[in-house]
Amino acid sequence: MTQNIQFQKVATRVSLVSIVGNLILSGFKLFAGVVSNSSAMISDAVHSASDVLSSILVIIGVRIAARQPDKEHPYGHERFECVAAILLTMILFLTGLGIGYGALRSILSSQAGTLAAPGPLALVAAGVSIAVKEAMYWFTRVYAKRIGSPALMADAWHHRSDALSSVGALIGIAGARMGYPVLDPIAGIVICLFIFKACYSIFKDAVDRMVDRACDRETEDALRQCALAQPGVLGIDLLQTRVFGSVIYVDLEISAHSGHSLQSAHDIAESVHDAIEAQFPAIKHIMVHVNPHPDTEGARHAPDSPAQPIS
Repeated sequence: MTQNIQFQKVATRVSLVSIVGNLILSGFKLFAGVVSNSSAMISDAVHSASDVLSSILVIIGVRIAARQPDKEHPYGHERFECVAAILLTMILFLTGLGIGYGALRSILSSQAGTLAAPGPLALVAAGVSIAVKEAMYWFTRVYAKRIGSPALMADAWHHRSDALSSVGALIGIAGARMGYPVLDPIAGIVICLFIFKACYSIFKDAVDRMVDRACDRETEDALRQCALAQPGVLGIDLLQTRVFGSVIYVDLEISAHSGHSLQSAHDIAESVHDAIEAQFPAIKHIMVHVNPHPDTEGARHAPDSPAQPIS
């Protein structure tokens, strides 16, 4: 089983779990919101239902991203997953906008004293939603980090934003039942703000991956240490990384003794290449170039290199 197939299977399985969970949860919250006359809970149900569409987008995005390179896309299709994450953000933004508009209209069109207080079932639904959505967030996040999927991580944040919105709904519903019914639609506005914040985080991460953002400093330091640990490597002249969708590309220039033969220099480069790919599974391609170390220029013979030819 290739890495792409495994990536696709994991992402699809996690997304299917999310779809089933969100369908059940959104149906329960919608029922509770209608029965209890809670606009915050109805808004929360719509938010959960929107997550079903986001999970479907994740499945489509990872299926395309997992395709092998072809003539039109010689570097692969990984960035299609970022496209899915951006589309997902747009849908979530529109959902939040609709929730905020509905809550604001409810406040402006009604007198605070005439708004009906939500029933107790809305409180139960909010508590259940917080527990379930937080569990779904951690479940999805673990697998998103494991396979390095930005779209799946965006879906995880959808679960987290839903859990936070349910906290707002719980506060609003409880406040409304305590004699402050206007707090229920106010909670809807708070939900809207949570959604907008999640949109910004998801969109920024997806764009960063689309514009060849470099890896974090910790990853680059680990790459340097891995290269320097290989026999024959005397220094690192250049290290450039770029995140390409869910994978990483690396350009590396190392320095070695100037007296090495071409074959010996090639063997050193191969050992660096193989060691880095073995230690960093997210790296899809690494280019290693060998330069003569300045302190050894003019030397006619290099010390015996422990690097062995790659069979």
